[in-house]
Amino acid sequence: MTPSYDIVDQKISQIEAEMRRIGMWQAQLPPAEALVITQAFGGDKLAFEQWLQFVLIPRVRQIIAERGKFPAASQVAQQAFREWKMWGDAPNVDDLLKLLREFDAMFGT
Repeated sequence: MTPSYDIVDQKISQIEAEMRRIGMWQAQLPPAEALVITQAFGGDKLAFEQWLQFVLIPRVRQIIAERGKFPAASQVAQQAFREWKMWGDAPNVDDLLKLLREFDAMFGT
C-alpha cells in the first residue's frame, strides 16, 4: 500500500528536524558537481548525511509537491546503519536511524 503524501511529508520533516537537532544539517550547499550522483547514496561524492539533505529530502518533497509516484521500496536506514554504525562512529544517531527505519517501512521494506 502506498503511503499518503501527508504521512510521508510528516516523516521527512521529522528526519530533517532530527538532523538539525544533532548537528548533521549543513548550512551550505555542496558544489553543483557534487550533486551529480553516479553511485548509490551519492557515495562517490557526498557523505551519507549530505546525500540525505541534498538529494533524498528534496527529491521526496518534489514527489509530494507533484503528487508523483513514490518508490516501491526504500533501504535508506540500512545504508545509514552501515555508514554511521558499521563503518563509522557517528554519535547521537539512534533516533535518526529509528526515523529512517520508519520511513523505509512506509515503502514495504
